[in-house]
Amino acid sequence: MEVRKELLEIGCPIGVTQNIMAGKWKLVIVWLLKDDTKRFGELRRALPQIRQGYLTQQLRELERDGLVHRKVYNVVPPKVEYSLTDIGIRFLEVMNKMYEWGEEYSNLIKNLCK
Repeated sequence: MEVRKELLEIGCPIGVTQNIMAGKWKLVIVWLLKDDTKRFGELRRALPQIRQGYLTQQLRELERDGLVHRKVYNVVPPKVEYSLTDIGIRFLEVMNKMYEWGEEYSNLIKNLCK
């Protein structure tokens, strides 16, 4: 894991979290990895809206910040798998709360639109 000292300079735990999870797809990528290890192609198929290069970038940033583990197999064709690290798994507690809130908010909006 690469240490990013600038995160310590933020001075607010919410700001640290926001900085780490900044990026349109990071939360979704972590959510997709919640149940098991995924190969790059599986993540790509699960997120057809994302450009391949941007998916790679988001995965590298999550790896750099210690939430995602990248395992490279020395085979042809190349095989790379992604999984959550222990701290990534701990972040799922936060995501479960976000999921609950999102579901509650969606239901509220649906009821207002009736």
